[in-house]
Amino acid sequence: MRGTPGAARLHILCAVVCAALCALPALSPGADTPWGTLGLLAALHTACELPGRCRVFGSSVPISAGSFFPLLLAAAFLLPPSAAVLVAVPGALAGRVERPPAAARRVWRAAQLALTVGAASWTYGFLGGPATLGGSSAGAGPDLPYALLPACATALVFSLVLAALDGGILVTAERVAVGHAWRGLPARSVGPHLVHALAGLMMAVLWHSSYGPLSALVVLLPMYISCWGFAQYHRQHAAHRATIRALVQAVDIKDGYTRGHSERVGRASELIARELGMEEERMEALRFAGILHDVGKLGVPTRVLRKDGPLTPEERRVIELHPEYGHEIVRGIGFLDEARAAILHHHERLDGSGYPYGLVGDRIPEFARVVAVADAFDAMTSTRSYRRGRPVPAAVDELRRCAGSQFDPRMVRALARALDRHGWSAAANTVTSDEGPAGLPGQRTGARPPVAGSPERPGQHR
Repeated sequence: MRGTPGAARLHILCAVVCAALCALPALSPGADTPWGTLGLLAALHTACELPGRCRVFGSSVPISAGSFFPLLLAAAFLLPPSAAVLVAVPGALAGRVERPPAAARRVWRAAQLALTVGAASWTYGFLGGPATLGGSSAGAGPDLPYALLPACATALVFSLVLAALDGGILVTAERVAVGHAWRGLPARSVGPHLVHALAGLMMAVLWHSSYGPLSALVVLLPMYISCWGFAQYHRQHAAHRATIRALVQAVDIKDGYTRGHSERVGRASELIARELGMEEERMEALRFAGILHDVGKLGVPTRVLRKDGPLTPEERRVIELHPEYGHEIVRGIGFLDEARAAILHHHERLDGSGYPYGLVGDRIPEFARVVAVADAFDAMTSTRSYRRGRPVPAAVDELRRCAGSQFDPRMVRALARALDRHGWSAAANTVTSDEGPAGLPGQRTGARPPVAGSPERPGQHR
């Protein structure tokens, strides 16, 4: 527990004490505890967790300590609460822990899952779930579809209790603000837990059937493989985000005047995409395009990017190469798909006067037309060290004025509708360089003035 905040230690201690009190009836003399079922489920759960500690393939295991939930929900369906509490403990204590302090995390996870499974089992019993499972002795099958109702309610309680305990540890151990600790936790977890509950219910039905516990084990392998595939998808998605984050940080470090600009262009592009009714996959690709639209600045000399004062014609030609540099940088990143075209063409104009290829009208890729509007909007509304940002209505009016010649009118209308509906966060108007805005403390001497090439007008931003 060394290194764990005092409030977190108290929170963990309370969870451990509550879990122990819940388990006491099963351990008391004369209790009719089904030790065979409990022992087999606990052993199976532990066996699912142990691969995570293997040096050879531990990092590819789909689950973290104690999180193979179908087995835990099967325990909630098959065992009374005092016995179900004990099923998760061995696996949680033996499973993989990715960050220190390992002991505190294992103890917390064991207590958390014990309380969650106990609450789920109590809910299932209270709703009469065990009676709907049927059994081999009477030759009765499960009472479907009524067996699904207590199972779904149990999954809901499982999800809510787990989220409540997760939020508590975030507040006490990670010092997350109370208003943010539980935000989104139940909504993200209810769906997966309902799926886990159906797998657990299938195990419980087979367990109670004439074929016995061995038949229930056939559910484990496909469910484990399914969890592995799902986890691999999320791991790959996390790698994609990490790649993009690294590229954006490199751009922000090199061009401090526009720090934060890329993320905001990604947000504005997503707003436009939602208004256009794009599919979720394309919407994410478009957000990536907005975030990475200026990645080509990595190929532009730093002295040009950070120059104070007007750019020479030669320097402007160098700046105008950044879309091509960006396209070359991301050419080998397969998951970006359509985003590459937006990175290459986001400075094209509908009238053909843009760069790098002077494309006209619909020959400009759709993603590039979206990013062009989002890019110009943020350039106008962001406060820079050399000038204050425009109000959102003024920026939208300027986009409308340039619609048809520079911007796609459909994209401008979509952004205007999105801003009317959702607004534009205050974070979008923060200072985007290390210095303060003009006239505020922190402005360095010689800060870049509003020159040709700065985002004073949509067509002039770099």
